[in-house]
Amino acid sequence: MYPLELVAPMAKDLTDFGFVGLSSSQEVDEVLGKNQGTVLMVVNSVCGCAAANARPAAKLALSVATKPDNAVTVFAGVHKEAVDKAREYLLPYPPSSPAIALFKDGQLVHMIERHHIEGRSAQMIADNLIDAMNNHCK
Repeated sequence: MYPLELVAPMAKDLTDFGFVGLSSSQEVDEVLGKNQGTVLMVVNSVCGCAAANARPAAKLALSVATKPDNAVTVFAGVHKEAVDKAREYLLPYPPSSPAIALFKDGQLVHMIERHHIEGRSAQMIADNLIDAMNNHCK
């Protein structure tokens, strides 16, 4: 587990942009357990690909795409209970951090795993997210 002081600026990168940080399994259930609406969720991480690619891509996509009803984030290595619960909703995908997922009416409709983030530019990832959000967040 990472100390909160270390990850605070990394978490703030998304929460300052409007993402809601979820830190408990109950909070995750309250958002992802709904059977209506759309949710963009970022599984945040301390790794370089989260900083260089995943977080910038999520913010860029939100600034130009059809917006989901909710944008949330959980932080791997910090809020274990919340991340474990979020990963239940991400099945059948294996644990991945960072990762970006889009839910519609309680169903996972789009997933970007770490191996889709590494080696790709933030713009490429954002373009992928923009297409998914424009298709599902109407």
